[in-house]
Amino acid sequence: LYFSAQEGMLFFYDIKGLQYEMKICADILQPISSLIFSPDYATLLLVTDQGTVYTYKPAHSEEAVKLLDACSSCFLAADFLTPGDKYCVSVTISGEVQVWFLEDGTCLSKLNLDIEVHVN
Repeated sequence: LYFSAQEGMLFFYDIKGLQYEMKICADILQPISSLIFSPDYATLLLVTDQGTVYTYKPAHSEEAVKLLDACSSCFLAADFLTPGDKYCVSVTISGEVQVWFLEDGTCLSKLNLDIEVHVN
């Protein structure tokens, strides 16, 4: 079980029966607004309240790596494009939809919806 705390910490609970062990996986120093696993569960996207997107690979116990940084408009949400886990799509508050290559954070495509986006 993965979850985040307001302080920007990513936690993992290893639950076995009535016993559990908690591990701190990453500290990104920004409150995390959403966690999204890739379809193969190899990569976890972390989207912060400030609009930055990080990747975390649980099997490698690596630190979270900053993939996308909010620039002119905060990322509101991100998710993987399936099948696979090589690409993700994001949307900004200003309505810009972008497709990203996860290996190096290259923006491959953009579409401006010309409308402000909100999450309900």
